[in-house]
Amino acid sequence: MMTPPYASGNLPMPRWAYVPGETDEANADYETLAQAKLLVPPRFRGYVPARHPALRYGLTLNDRGYFWESQEVLEAVWAAAPQGGRERILLRACILIATANLRLRMQKPHAAARLLGDARQELHALSARQATAAGDGFADGFPTTTLVELLRGKLDKPLLSKADWVEIGAIPEHETKCILTASRICTIVHHNDNPTIPGMAHGR
Repeated sequence: MMTPPYASGNLPMPRWAYVPGETDEANADYETLAQAKLLVPPRFRGYVPARHPALRYGLTLNDRGYFWESQEVLEAVWAAAPQGGRERILLRACILIATANLRLRMQKPHAAARLLGDARQELHALSARQATAAGDGFADGFPTTTLVELLRGKLDKPLLSKADWVEIGAIPEHETKCILTASRICTIVHHNDNPTIPGMAHGR
């Protein structure tokens, strides 16, 4: 049996970003999303691996402006995550953020703010749970505090705009993260990515 080309995580981006109210849902690129969902097992054992291709694809979809599509894939991963696990909490927060981003794109800032508030509550719940030392799970080593602070900054604004979408995989500009290498040397890594969102370039 031949292995599909996307089995290693080389998944294509959807042909377009579906936005409710702008196009019919039947026109969403279900075929492309199905490729990612095929990678999700019926049930993850113990935890959701941080580098699982379906998970990374779902996060990438959000960070590239495919918010509805991100929801679809992340919900499939969430459904297979262990009940009561830390990854399940974090995935709920990510899904809420992707949904909030979609509401911003639909020019529904109040709904977006409510969803971001719910996501922040999920992240607070995650922070209260003990992490696995040097674990490989999605929630292990995730910059929860950084994302909470990012959401707080958004929610402090009187009214959100399209430009306030949240990139889940981003660490705010000038923030550093210490990574222990195999030789135990602390390497400082700077993150300053600024991807363009389909249909939202230059604040549109």
